[in-house]
Amino acid sequence: MANKLTISLSPHVHGGDSVKKNMYGVCIALVPALLCSFYFFGIGAIAVTAVSVASCVFFEWAISKYLLKNPRPTITDGSAILTGILLAFNLPSNFPLWMVVIGALFAIGVVKMTFGGLGCNLFNPALAGRAFLLISFPVQMTTWPTPGQGFLTLDATTGATPLATMKLIAKGEASMSDLSDSLTDMLIGNTGGCLGEVCAIAILVGLVYLLAKRIITWHIPVSILVTVAVFSGLMHLANPTTYVAPQYELLSGGLLLGAVFMATDYVTSPMTHKGQLIYGVAIGLLTMVIRTWGAYPEGMSFAILIMNAFTPLINNYCKPKRFGEVVKK
Repeated sequence: MANKLTISLSPHVHGGDSVKKNMYGVCIALVPALLCSFYFFGIGAIAVTAVSVASCVFFEWAISKYLLKNPRPTITDGSAILTGILLAFNLPSNFPLWMVVIGALFAIGVVKMTFGGLGCNLFNPALAGRAFLLISFPVQMTTWPTPGQGFLTLDATTGATPLATMKLIAKGEASMSDLSDSLTDMLIGNTGGCLGEVCAIAILVGLVYLLAKRIITWHIPVSILVTVAVFSGLMHLANPTTYVAPQYELLSGGLLLGAVFMATDYVTSPMTHKGQLIYGVAIGLLTMVIRTWGAYPEGMSFAILIMNAFTPLINNYCKPKRFGEVVKK
């Protein structure tokens, strides 16, 4: 009689998911926002994105092969490509290309590969790269081209972003009438800002795709957006001449981009749904605190990076119940 017992290592049931599949799935979800950035910012957006992706892939390959002595570098899993796209999405279209390379080196070489590569990094590499570039090159990082000046525009004129105007209103240095950008402009992306944060509709399309493919769950993005809406709504009710309505806060800056694509990073976000809700609420609160009372108009990037540091603590206190575990009363 043939032996019917097969002994093998886990996992014994395969669901079809893989790192590569999910990474490229997120890349697909970013395509609408990527195309919108090309449309509104032209060749500058293409150049920044291409250099960012190429630099991230190259640095991961070089570090894996020559420093970590890995005979099979992990550049084909899509994580380096995703980091390159997200880093580009956090930069203006007129950002010097040599600075993009420096940002990619910091994101991949320092934030990701120093800790051991994908799955070991504490902070989101793209956001850490943005923070590093903001500290190192503040002028270039806060010079925003005005969109819609033609696809081949190289020397675009610059202007204030809606978030910068809102910050001046909160400080009493401007009035609500100075907020010239309408909600329609914010929805379609006809405003100044980073490449990936201007078109809200494109980001929401990406969110629907991620949820439909079950690449992410709703807990982190929804908890962030609801927290920001409630916080800004209360501030607006308390003083409508100083604080803008919630819809402006939700559609301005990198809030949507961060909530959908940055905060939901598998490696740097909590594992359980309860932990994800705590994580999302904290990001929303920190974002609004920085936007309202901080010196810098945008708070999303710093809020996510701060909560990245708390993810291990959240995971420690929000552990899932073990299979077969008896709960003591």
